[in-house]
Amino acid sequence: MAQNMTDKSRVLIFDTTLRDGEQSPGATMTHDEKLEIAMLLDEMGVDIIEAGFPIASEGDFEAVSEIARRSKNSVICGLSRANYKDIDRCFEAVKHAARPRIHTFIGTSPLHRGITDLDQDQMVARIHDTVTHARNLCEDVQWSAMDAIRTERDYLCRVVETAIKAGATTINIPDTVGYTLPQESADIIAMLLEKVPGADEVIFATHCHNDLGMATANALAAVSAGARQIECTINGLGERAGNTALEEVVMAIKVRKDLMPYQTGIDTTKIMHLSRRVSQVSGFPVQYNKAIVGKNAFLHESGIHQDGVLKNVETFEIMKPADIGITETNIAMGKHSGRAALRSKLKELGFDLADNQLNDVFVRFKALADRKKEIFDEDLIALMTDQVANTDHDYLQVKWLRVVCGSDGQEAELKMLVDGEEKTAKCSGDGPVDAVFRCVKSIYPSKARLKLYQVQAVTAGTDAQATVIVRLEEEGRIASGSAADTDTILASAKAYVGALNRLRVRSQKTAPDADVKTVSYKL
Repeated sequence: MAQNMTDKSRVLIFDTTLRDGEQSPGATMTHDEKLEIAMLLDEMGVDIIEAGFPIASEGDFEAVSEIARRSKNSVICGLSRANYKDIDRCFEAVKHAARPRIHTFIGTSPLHRGITDLDQDQMVARIHDTVTHARNLCEDVQWSAMDAIRTERDYLCRVVETAIKAGATTINIPDTVGYTLPQESADIIAMLLEKVPGADEVIFATHCHNDLGMATANALAAVSAGARQIECTINGLGERAGNTALEEVVMAIKVRKDLMPYQTGIDTTKIMHLSRRVSQVSGFPVQYNKAIVGKNAFLHESGIHQDGVLKNVETFEIMKPADIGITETNIAMGKHSGRAALRSKLKELGFDLADNQLNDVFVRFKALADRKKEIFDEDLIALMTDQVANTDHDYLQVKWLRVVCGSDGQEAELKMLVDGEEKTAKCSGDGPVDAVFRCVKSIYPSKARLKLYQVQAVTAGTDAQATVIVRLEEEGRIASGSAADTDTILASAKAYVGALNRLRVRSQKTAPDADVKTVSYKL
């Protein structure tokens, strides 16, 4: 049995950043970004990577397939609804992995049964047939009772027993809408382990959403009751209020071994780099006071706190910054710094570059150093973000920008490459950013609507880099773009164009089914 564990202290970490996390509106990642994040998760020690929803689109299928081929350590999992077409497509994508998994689900609560045209008996039959079909294809099968928390307890026991008998090796009990509380989360797991025949032979998983702000608490409560797999995402990324945050549950288990005598296989020193990369590629900034990975997580402003930390760091810090991969120093670099120093500093920050990559970054670093007296860690992270987000291979590229602004009007002149062809536009606007965006629209007309425009200073000072995030919506598709520069207007142009590039990629993907979120269980 693929997930039979004799070590009851071991908690498996199931990361769904690339599937549930990517379902956050605007968080869609490119193919290469998915591969990069998957490889980082694999290196960090994540037990199971849910790489995507293969039936959703050709792009999702290709990403899952490539991740399956490249993975070295993790189980690679794909999601499928309870029908043969989904399951077959899922296995086709994950079968290349050294350790593949099919994850199939069906909504079991009265609300979900009401929209499936299946009564209780018919749903039990469907679960048996689809799990059996999946198990005939793959040794490792996970089954989820979507909206399990709002499913009648007796019926939940019945469907879980059916899935186990049909060959499921992992049973997931999702709090799909973030409805439960910690005690209830624990009680449900304990009940299933006690009442369901064969429950002691499978792994129980918990999948919590954060609608009431208790995803981490609910997940840990489920573990205390016997669940041995936590489904989570980096930075808690996910639909609505998000999912259980990987960094929170992993560090809670690491810090509170007195109350939670469990262990994971996660190399926690890689957490901060992954958090930054997911934030960068998704376009979702991490809130400053976010637990573990927020910018303020290890800052102390109160005089009492500062005094205590200076005398004994343990007075107000329950973990060390180094535990999650934060370097102890933030030494400024400048225009006299060489390649070796840059390589060393980037490696500290989690960026291990080949020689040709380093040369490209070094040129941009020197250009930034000419505009900025001191370059800190945050500047280098922003520089790397821009290096990945705005490349010479993009369909749309910003090549040159000139802006005139003041009390008597604003005007922008923009030069872009569109599939290699140079185009120029000159426009006026209500402000410099509006004028630039009008230029982009003139060069590359689209129906995209601006949903978010956000500017953040990377460091202090008038010469600080600005990171700009732009989110666009077009015909139901949402995409984000980000860019960093000491020139906020130029960063705005690059971010806007980056979002358009992503929208273009999304529009080229074809989906076999119009909407994978619709309830379609036709065999």
